[in-house]
Amino acid sequence: MNNNKACAEYFKANPAYQRCFREFEKKWESYGRVTGSITLKNTSEEERRAIGGILGKSFYEDPIRFSFSEFEKGLQHTKFAPVNFEKILEAYFGRTMMTTQKRRMEEEREKADFFEMVEGELAEDTGSESVAVSWMREMYSKKKYGYQTVIREYRRDREQTEKLLKAVGSAISRLENMQEEQEEQPLAVFSAEISGNPHYFDQGTTAGQLLVHGMCYAAQTDYPENAHQWRELLLSGGIVPDNISSIVHIYGLRLQVDGVWHPAYDAFRRLQEPCAVTMENLQELTAVQPTGDKVYIVENEMVFSYLWKHLNRKDVTLLCTAGQLRSAAVKLIPFLLDSGAEIYYSGDIDPDGIRIADRLWRKYGDRIHVWRMSGDDYEKSLSEETIGNISMKKLEAVENPVLCETAKEIRKKKKAGYQENILKDLLADMNEMKNTTS
Repeated sequence: MNNNKACAEYFKANPAYQRCFREFEKKWESYGRVTGSITLKNTSEEERRAIGGILGKSFYEDPIRFSFSEFEKGLQHTKFAPVNFEKILEAYFGRTMMTTQKRRMEEEREKADFFEMVEGELAEDTGSESVAVSWMREMYSKKKYGYQTVIREYRRDREQTEKLLKAVGSAISRLENMQEEQEEQPLAVFSAEISGNPHYFDQGTTAGQLLVHGMCYAAQTDYPENAHQWRELLLSGGIVPDNISSIVHIYGLRLQVDGVWHPAYDAFRRLQEPCAVTMENLQELTAVQPTGDKVYIVENEMVFSYLWKHLNRKDVTLLCTAGQLRSAAVKLIPFLLDSGAEIYYSGDIDPDGIRIADRLWRKYGDRIHVWRMSGDDYEKSLSEETIGNISMKKLEAVENPVLCETAKEIRKKKKAGYQENILKDLLADMNEMKNTTS
């Protein structure tokens, strides 16, 4: 056994030196060398005798005070000499001694290596330019977007945290693809596909919190403050938290549920009042019957409300999707087409609105009529809101001939057009278009 280790074992075996060595530890972590003074209060006679023996002096009163260097010099006159105090401390505490600053630097280096490793693994799985990789990079560099949650888990279990981040990264990448394809999935199904656990991304779980952080990063929005904002965020990304959250507003439409015309919707139709229908209501849908052979679908709730209130003729069918086509609207559209009706769809004239209309047209062909979304309509609907470069890229894949021409105008002006600015044109169309009433 070397002198340093033997010396450390001697001190560890004697409790009278315990508080003394704790103070040595603090001094070393602060300065990285033998320096400073040690003050011990409420000392016992054993402590005073033990420490005095090393220092070669006697302490009769409490508290006692001595310098670190005095103690180190005293050791060099014991049977253990010569000794290295740093090595003694390392043997005593069973770890490498380093200053607090150096330890923090080491910990930061280890964290940087961890984030770099996970980022690299995500890049292999999702592509180096994916939102998931960008999220990881920004999370570490800016200490935001879920960083504190990750560090908390990292300190508990580094290996499990790596698995957690890879799962959340895969989920964010999947959402990116879903938005490209305008898809929508129930939260439980989405969770099960990513992790095998249908509750993996539930609100309140660590994975669920990190998924929300990643979605907020992608959308450049604030973290939800309540359950309503949480649902809205998930819905905006194509995740349906529950069947109640997926809603479509209808007017003038009969619904046949499990082979029977539902009396509640018949009543709304008879009273010429609109109502909201959730995906839960449509679970057993078997048929629909529009009022007339034309169905008008608008994107915005306010537009829906205006058109319904100002229609001169009430023998029409009007729907509102409230933005992106959610599962309730997606389920209704094939039933509407099966009824023989033609659909007229109108949305905001911006990249998102153009993509929704174009995707509908590509899926269902000319039975979906793009309504009031031409270049001329764009001129009338113009706002002062500038469209960013990232959003402009969404116009590249447009195929519908009318929307292609509109997309050209949008690229020139880089301004968004909104349905609210062409309300009277939409209303006039609905009042004037010939309709065969059912």
